[in-house]
Amino acid sequence: MFYEVRPVIVVLMSAPPAPRPATEPSAHPAAPPAAPPGAPVAADLPARRPALDWRLRFAALSLIWGFSFLLIKVGTDAYAPFQVTFGRLVSGTAVLAVVMAVRRERLPRSARTWGHLAVAAFFLNALPFSLFAYAELTIPSTLAGICNATSPLWGMALSLVALSEDRPTRRRVAGLGLGFLGVLTVLGAWQGFSGLDFGGTAMALLASLSYPVGWIYVRRTLAGDSASTLALTGSQLFLGTVQLAVVTPLFTGLPGGFPLGPTLAVLALGALGTGLAVLLQYGLVQEVGPTTAQMVTYFIPVIATAAGVAVLGEELSWNTPVGALVVLAGAALTQSRPRAA
Repeated sequence: MFYEVRPVIVVLMSAPPAPRPATEPSAHPAAPPAAPPGAPVAADLPARRPALDWRLRFAALSLIWGFSFLLIKVGTDAYAPFQVTFGRLVSGTAVLAVVMAVRRERLPRSARTWGHLAVAAFFLNALPFSLFAYAELTIPSTLAGICNATSPLWGMALSLVALSEDRPTRRRVAGLGLGFLGVLTVLGAWQGFSGLDFGGTAMALLASLSYPVGWIYVRRTLAGDSASTLALTGSQLFLGTVQLAVVTPLFTGLPGGFPLGPTLAVLALGALGTGLAVLLQYGLVQEVGPTTAQMVTYFIPVIATAAGVAVLGEELSWNTPVGALVVLAGAALTQSRPRAA
């Protein structure tokens, strides 16, 4: 998923929506419809009559992002975590590169922009993608998907400190407290976290924290850039790919083989979950607005959990789905705003 900060949309895997400032104009939301940085405008993407009804595209986006955690788990069965992330970024970048070539998008020209995009690529792509891949070596994909749903909670907490326009309200503070109560429920805090792999869970939560850190950085540095949303996103993914191309050989050797299942999982993770999903999200934001588009966030952990249990046979205790619902309720509260009088 991604967070929006007009005019940048930064691609993530399934990051939930970032907090919205109380003074945010409805026409140009500063937080994304479903997770990093500004709603695309007509100048970025020409209006076209969509071939599919928006509800079908909404469902497709929910499924793509919801199945991302299952695909990571399958990919790590044969490849090292950095290899999974590298393959994901390569295929995701390739999809956006083709679209940019067809639309004749121009790459950013400013060295300053490229520098900021490199930082954004680290926090919004290279770091969280790799952390989730490492986390799923020791935790089920269901838990990783639920940990990912904590991103808006981290974002709310960070924005109250880092963004002066985000003012704490009773509703937001209540949502924050409720959300983290849900996290403790998922982790089984009353049982002393027994049976839980602390390292893997910590990496998944850190990956979820990385998204709002990157979103806040992008919002502070690239909100006024003149390049198109698609060009900025494609360039950011390219820089993330370069970062993984440098890091991966330092920690892993060449794959011993290319088994069909894990290879297809990694390619689908990038081409669908990191490439096509962004384009679907663009269309949804443009057609139905960020408020409706961001609702996809709340389907992701549900689908991730269902996929992990049904396809991978992962076990599920009662506190996992109950805690996930509490997390989502808290996240929804942090994103909501009181009705105007």
